[in-house]
Amino acid sequence: MNIDKIKNIYRNRIVQHILFWCVSYYVLLNLFTPSGKIEKIDIIYTILFLVTIIPGIYVNLSILIPRYLSRNRYFVYGILLAMTILATAGFNLLFFDKWVSYLLPGYYFISYYEFFDIVKFVVVFVGITTLLKLSKGWFELSEAKHRLNQLQKEKVETELKALKGQINPHFLFNSLNSIYSLALSHSDKTPEIVLKLSDIMRYIIYEASVDRVALTKEIKYLEDYIELQKLRTDNRATVTFEMTGTPENIRIAPLLFFPLIENSFKHGIKGVTSQSFVHINLQMTEDHVTLTVENNKGVTDDVEKKEYKGIGLANVKKRLEMIYPVNHQLRITDGEETFKVELTINHAK
Repeated sequence: MNIDKIKNIYRNRIVQHILFWCVSYYVLLNLFTPSGKIEKIDIIYTILFLVTIIPGIYVNLSILIPRYLSRNRYFVYGILLAMTILATAGFNLLFFDKWVSYLLPGYYFISYYEFFDIVKFVVVFVGITTLLKLSKGWFELSEAKHRLNQLQKEKVETELKALKGQINPHFLFNSLNSIYSLALSHSDKTPEIVLKLSDIMRYIIYEASVDRVALTKEIKYLEDYIELQKLRTDNRATVTFEMTGTPENIRIAPLLFFPLIENSFKHGIKGVTSQSFVHINLQMTEDHVTLTVENNKGVTDDVEKKEYKGIGLANVKKRLEMIYPVNHQLRITDGEETFKVELTINHAK
């Protein structure tokens, strides 16, 4: 029999109750025979004693606790529980003084205890069984909360993977379009762009699949992407990438900055307007990382307007809400001629 089957047996409600009453019987049997020599009459007396108090115990477990204690009706529960305890003790005393001689005429049973002594026995059993029931309910609730948290965590992880997965086809679609255009014009830059794209895709697929990455790797990835974009623009635009601070010992969620930078090239430089620019600034401190991206407003084509508008920004917003719910600030300035995004992440929390 494997461990899981044993656990299932012990979790069975009937088995638990049987085990409890077996242990109770053993304890009472030894209590009722202080001499240590257990006789047949002691065995029968202990069985009958338990049988007379069991109904009161289950009235409390099956009726009083669910209907009153669990619903915070403490006063009513206390009154009814006291009545149940007294009735149970009275039934036990009456059974041994009046009825047992009719059931077992050859044993001459009498009650060994006075009424209030029996009350003490019932109170002990009520207390123990109530605590066991409440503790079992607490453990079941804790287990249910744990399962719910696990399901929510799995759901969040699935959503994050789905959001992260949106980056690959979107970015790849734009890059392949550019490579296709360069290939048609027999540009000498085509091999270098393909190599840059290969490095970027390697990072996305193999290194950015974890929850946190070293900021140094993320910066290298962004630098490769920016260089790729510079190769595509033929120096038609001003592209700057400035950094202040040191990225060492900083870890952040991967691919959060990328959609913001990608959008700046897609909606700015791609419009082929005069004085096109993309200014990127990354500031790093012990607690915060701030990315600022500003670009001119270009003219996107109809396909992008209809199908891809806002995908990158919406993706970032959703991921920030899930990964850094209270540890980020995203500020967007949508001017007439420029578009600016500033993202601050508290990476220390």
